[in-house]
Amino acid sequence: MTESEPDTVTQAPAWLELSVECDTEAVEPVSELFARHGYNGGVVIEEPFTQDPDGDNIAVDPSRPVVVRTFVAATDTPPTVVDEIREALWHLGRLRHVGELVLVERREEDWANAWKEHYRVHRIGRRVVVRAPWHDHEPAADEVVVELDPGMAFGTGLHPSTKLCVLGLEDELRPGARVLDVGTGSGVLAIAAVLLGAARVDAVDIEPVAVRTTRENAARNGVADRVAVAEGSVGPGAPFPGTYDLVLANIIARVLVDLTSGLAAAVPPGGTLVLSGIIESREQAVRRAFEDAGLVFDRRTQMEDWVALVYRGPSAPTMSR
Repeated sequence: MTESEPDTVTQAPAWLELSVECDTEAVEPVSELFARHGYNGGVVIEEPFTQDPDGDNIAVDPSRPVVVRTFVAATDTPPTVVDEIREALWHLGRLRHVGELVLVERREEDWANAWKEHYRVHRIGRRVVVRAPWHDHEPAADEVVVELDPGMAFGTGLHPSTKLCVLGLEDELRPGARVLDVGTGSGVLAIAAVLLGAARVDAVDIEPVAVRTTRENAARNGVADRVAVAEGSVGPGAPFPGTYDLVLANIIARVLVDLTSGLAAAVPPGGTLVLSGIIESREQAVRRAFEDAGLVFDRRTQMEDWVALVYRGPSAPTMSR
């Protein structure tokens, strides 16, 4: 055996990925064909879609073809099977649009863990650093380290909108402040707020799994006693009514506009609201909504195509004599 032979064995493809483009009316017969040969009958149907730059307004695009794919075990699939599939697709293509069969060799990987190599230690503010549990980091004297297991991917802190919100948090937080985190996701902002000196943070999210993830991450960082998490939002029926010294909302623009009245009501005179998650093209709509609600614009910051806005609570009305 030569030195190169072990590598050849290790790198041998374990799977063949079969895919084809077709129109919507051909999806069902192509899927049935693939299911007869694919591993465990599994078939993936990828419909083309359009969406706004911030991920909002997702819609299927009927003008583009659908991709249908399946996987077969490379060692158990003789070339004759692939030829049969190719011939069957050719016959289907006489009736509807069906493209050429595409074959790609795929090697076996531990997908559940491979992504962890790309999530290490990241600075997401001037002082705030996020690290994964599987990496060590010795913090500098002024650093605040949030240990975050992304888990169900509700936010790792790496998106520009989160970084902008963290910068706003670092600038606006005063020691002993009460903070409200709306749309908490993984809890990265809530946890960072406590580590930066907040006395207490109330955090809300409409997704139950986000609530669970935030609780777990708060406990991981030793701040569970100062972070209260509940399913819900702001406005009527909110789990945490009242006002706060600092309100954080890192949510897409359309949702921020929908929540304007609830967010504004949580900001008292002298309080601060930090909004992020705003794609630049939607900035003016957000500004109009919050300024119409009586909040006072302070400043904006931008990173790539994303914008964060800082507002102050309305001044207390003066009594007429």
